[in-house]
Amino acid sequence: MHYRRSEHWVIVKGQAKVQVGKDNLLLHKNQSVYIPKECVHRIENVGDENVEFVETQIGDYLEEDDIVRYEDDFGRL
Repeated sequence: MHYRRSEHWVIVKGQAKVQVGKDNLLLHKNQSVYIPKECVHRIENVGDENVEFVETQIGDYLEEDDIVRYEDDFGRL
């Protein structure tokens, strides 16, 4: 989650399960999702190839210290 920015993700390769709030979406190449600020979000690869996506950050503050992590499979808490 971010307090000061929203994001727009565009899938450019692969398939992804994207959680936005309580919704789970299955996105494919050329599909996108808007993530409002203060909304919990997560992306997961669910296909056979790597997922690649473009993230556009929108807001008045885009620094990494605006990230709030609730769970992290990669130890970045």
